[in-house]
Parts: sequence; structure tokens; C-alpha cells
Amino acid sequence: MKRAEVLVHDRPAGTLTESDSGYNFCYHADYLQTAGAEPVSLTLPLSDHVYSSDVLFPFFDGLIPEGWLLEVAQKTWKLDRRDRMGLLLVTCRDCIGAVSIIAGEEVDDE
Repeated sequence: MKRAEVLVHDRPAGTLTESDSGYNFCYHADYLQTAGAEPVSLTLPLSDHVYSSDVLFPFFDGLIPEGWLLEVAQKTWKLDRRDRMGLLLVTCRDCIGAVSIIAGEEVDDE
């Protein structure tokens, strides 16, 4: 299972995971208690609910580069264009805007 730490304004906000059954995103409990906490996106409002999807959430998919920049990333890191989570982990560590993605340790599916 692939994992990513999602940061908002350089503060850990939640965890995004990919498994054989799809994608999950959940906010950290301590982030939800932080004064001034902001949602990652309008489609993922602040909640202790675990968000699930069969495909990568559109907000996160939209962070992945397109066009020639995507081609450069694919060739440089030898990634498959269909591996959206892999592309997200490699290319979105330093995104423009409030949200950043940091690759977490992969864990075995159980």
C-alpha cells in the first residue's frame, strides 16, 4: 500500500493511501483540533470521516503535472503514466499553493 502525508501550509493535515481496493484520505485528529485548520479542498471538507474512492481524488489528481512536464517526470523517474499515486508522490512534494505531498513508507496490505 502506498502512503502519502498531506501537508497544508507545511503542517501535517492528513494521510492519503492507495491499496488494491482504491484510495482513502483522512485528516489527522490533531489537525482537526488546530485553530484555523483549513480543508485540503472544498471536495474534502474538514471531518473525522475517512474519504474513500475507487480512483485518485480529483483534487490530488489535479496536482499532477501535464504535458511536457509530465513526460519529463515519466522519463526521469521511469514512471507509468497510469500510476497516478506514484506520479503524485514524486512530483508534488513542492507544489504551488498551500498543499504539499510527502511520500510515506509503504506498508503491506492486510
